Parts: sequence; structure tokens; C-alpha cells
Amino acid sequence: MTDLAALELDLINAIGAATTVAEVEAVRVAALGKTGAISGLLKGMGAMSPDERREQGPVINGLRDRVTSAIAEKKAGLEAAELDARLQAERIDLSLPARPRRKGGVHPTMQVMDEMIALFAEMGFAVAEGPDIEDDFHNFTALNFPPKHPARETHDTFFLRPDPETGERKVLRTHTSPVQVRTMMSQEPPIRIVAPGRTFRKDSDATHTPMFHQIEGLVIGRDIHMGHLKTTLETFVARFFELDGVDARFRPHHFPFTEPSAEMDIRCDRSGGKLVLNEGTDWLEILGCGMVHPNVLKSCGIDPDQWQGFAFGMGVDRMAMLKYGVPDLRPMFEADVRWLAHYGFSAFAAPNPSSGLS
Repeated sequence: MTDLAALELDLINAIGAATTVAEVEAVRVAALGKTGAISGLLKGMGAMSPDERREQGPVINGLRDRVTSAIAEKKAGLEAAELDARLQAERIDLSLPARPRRKGGVHPTMQVMDEMIALFAEMGFAVAEGPDIEDDFHNFTALNFPPKHPARETHDTFFLRPDPETGERKVLRTHTSPVQVRTMMSQEPPIRIVAPGRTFRKDSDATHTPMFHQIEGLVIGRDIHMGHLKTTLETFVARFFELDGVDARFRPHHFPFTEPSAEMDIRCDRSGGKLVLNEGTDWLEILGCGMVHPNVLKSCGIDPDQWQGFAFGMGVDRMAMLKYGVPDLRPMFEADVRWLAHYGFSAFAAPNPSSGLS
């Protein structure tokens, strides 16, 4: 007769020593399989006498039950441990943000354009927009450009291919002034708008690029004069550069679409490689302006005897250079994230005249 106590001890020790589910399964087969040790004992009960069966039956069945329970418990523990290990190995921590490939920011041009729009909006100006591709009438004729004006030549302006049916050559707008024309032709005076947007000219150096940004303003009303223009621009420039006031002068100039025309300069000091406003004996030109030419009003269907107005325009990119110390215009369009990391603005720093523009 097999020593049941020794057999049970060997099986329990083998179960305890198992480190994988496969090893536990091997112990189960060795003990309870068709040819297993305990299965052999159960089969041998048929050859026992009734008295031996009554005596050995409960002992062998108890052994079977204890070994079966120990195997099930060990197997459950190993399966749980294997599942935990697998979950740890395959775990993805969704609470950790992905590592960004680059850091972005608001481009100085867009920041300054938002600053300008915010200031003019507080002064009662609405924002008007128009197409980047314009026809000759809106870009030149309605703005009083003579037929042989240099701006109409290919060395100054980007012309598109002629229309195969009409032969008309449209242009990439050279200024946002066509927006003023479209506004005057579609709205009844009084009018007070600013027109920000992209413009295109054949020019490229440290302060010029073929594509740049402008913002222009237009005011049409009764009895409008140069005093209104001067006060509007001086107020805007002082607030834009966050000064209490601005020392400015208006030099006579010529633009086809305004008469009289002027360029606005502000006093500055460039000594020491630093630009300081309202100091020194130097002057810095920042924008062009003037009273809307009567011919422009007539082209747009407005009676110049009843309505007058002023207009102005400035380069957004150049104003960004002046305000934020950008030495060269060209890198502003080179898409270098290192440059943007230095000169860029937080997307959460929305310009607000109340709490500060920049």
C-alpha cells in the first residue's frame, strides 16, 4: 500500500514549488490524470474487500480533494500574477501628455494685427475684408491711378495670366485700398472701417518682402478734415506704442488716391543701437495718409460736395519690427520655430486695450 501521507506531502511540495501555470498543470496530471498516482489509488479500490474499502475509501478521497483544492488555489494565484505582470508590461499611461515635437506661438505679425484691430475697434472702426486677387478697376482705376503709373507695370506688381475670353489680367492686390473701394460702393456714408490683410509687391530686402501685411483705415462723413486725421493717428500711435503721447509731424507727400497727402513721422533717438520714441532729433516715418481724393469718391458713387473723408495705411510687419525690436523683416516669413520661440507670443495673451496690449 502506498504511503498516503508521504504521497500527499510530495504533491503539496510540488504544487508549492511550481512557478508557472504549466508546472501546476504537470503536477495535476501526475496526481489526478488517467495514469496519475491518486487516480491509480482510486482505481485500486475495486480490488479491495468491503472492509478495506470502507477504511481506505474516505482517506483516498480526502487526499484527492485536498490535492485538487491545493492545485486550484495555486493555479488561480499564478494566473492572477501572470495577468498583473501582463497588464503592467502592456500598460499605457493616458494621464501623461505626449512629448511635443515643437513649441509654437503667435507670430508677431498676427499679434500686432490683433493689437491694431483692438485699438481701432475701441475708436469706433469696423473691420472690412476683401479678396487677395483683384481686378484693375478696384486696385488701380477707382483709386485714381493714371494709365501709365509705375505701379501698373510688371516690375512693381504681380500680374496673373490673361483671361482667355476677355484678356483681362487680374493682380495680386498691391494694397488693401481695394477694400475701401468695395466698402464705399456697397455702403452708404458715414463709413468708418479698417482693412487688414495680405498684400503683394515685387520687392525684397531687409525691410521689404514680396508678401507682407497692411492695415488701412477709411473715414467718410460730413465736414471731415485733416484735424480729424491728425488726432486719430496720433491717438492710435501713442496707444499702440503704449505712450502717454506722441511727438509727430506730417510731411507733404503724394499718393494718387488722397489729396492733400502726407507721411506721418514720429520723433525718435537711434543712438546706441536702440530706438527710443519721443526723444532725440531724428524722425521715423511710420505711415502714409491723406484726405480721400474727390476722384476716388466719384468713382465709388459718392458726392464729394456732400461727403469728405480721410484714409491711412501702414505696414503691420514693419510696426511689429519697431515695437518688438525685430531687426530684419525677412526672418518673419522663414517659418523658423527657433525665431518664433524668441519673438512669438502666447496664444493666451490676447490683446486688450483695458488690461494692456502686449
